Amino acid sequence: MSRREKETETKKKGRKLKAFGIAVLVLLIILAIIVGGTFWFISSKLGKIQQVDLNEDDLEVSTQAAENLANFRNIAIFGIDSREDTYSKGNRSDCIIIASLNNTTKEVKLISVYRDTYVQIEGHGLDKITHAYSYGEAPLAIKTLNTNLDLNITEFVTVNFDAVKEIIDNIGGISMSITSEEVSHIPGISKAGTYNLTGEQALAYARIRHASGGDYKRTERMRDVLTAVANKVKTFNISQLNKFVDFVLPKIYTNITASDIFSLMPSATSFKITDSIGWPYETKGITLDRWYGVPITLESNVTRLHQEVFGESDYTPSDTVKQISNSIVQKTGYSE
Repeated sequence: MSRREKETETKKKGRKLKAFGIAVLVLLIILAIIVGGTFWFISSKLGKIQQVDLNEDDLEVSTQAAENLANFRNIAIFGIDSREDTYSKGNRSDCIIIASLNNTTKEVKLISVYRDTYVQIEGHGLDKITHAYSYGEAPLAIKTLNTNLDLNITEFVTVNFDAVKEIIDNIGGISMSITSEEVSHIPGISKAGTYNLTGEQALAYARIRHASGGDYKRTERMRDVLTAVANKVKTFNISQLNKFVDFVLPKIYTNITASDIFSLMPSATSFKITDSIGWPYETKGITLDRWYGVPITLESNVTRLHQEVFGESDYTPSDTVKQISNSIVQKTGYSE
């Protein structure tokens, strides 16, 4: 996709505030709970989470993915566009992040999947990946990630969260470097430099659309804000963390159980966010009934993901990924 195409499409999207909120919410799983400290503190908070059970047989984790990714705990994070605290069908996942925890190295990598990515959704054919959640809630959204990317996801977190300004203000702001191109988009900033951004400023930074890189750069800014908040939260004492968690937890919808969270505690302080990427790596825009971001090709993008993120130098895409990739090429004509 050319720079002009990216910028034009990004102008059309008009992402909602809730999409950004998911970046802050990743902290709940990776930091706010995991690094919470003591058993009594965590157990007193878990009841605030909206818990749901999923049938793992519906998530379509292949035997190949289960074996090859056994050392990685991949958690799907969905930010939905509902205006109310509902998580049902009809709500698109405007933001999709895969938090990948390496159980050996204790590295956490964040993978943003662009919402307009053209993939196959079971029962609905080729469509934007953002629609999977709308069609079938978390189970179908997870299945779509697993079948199109050869992943082993069985856990998820969903949030409808538009109180980001308050969250960031409550933690005292976040440090962020602002470029000369970004200055005009952030209230109260007049020149390039490093600033402690307020909640309003951080939101404006993360939502910049009319700049080079379009939505691709925008998702990178979301991940940068996440990392900045993560670094801030890691310095909190129990009192500060208590206030943060009390506000955030009621907004969480997840199938991650208390025992799952406790199992992470022994090695919690060793985990750290080491990388963040946007996926697919290579795309090209196409307008059919609407605009789509077509992976060029799905097979090569998935191969690169497994090689670079999961260290599978000898990775071979599954027959399912190859079939979907061929279907996309046949539909769009985009093979390179």
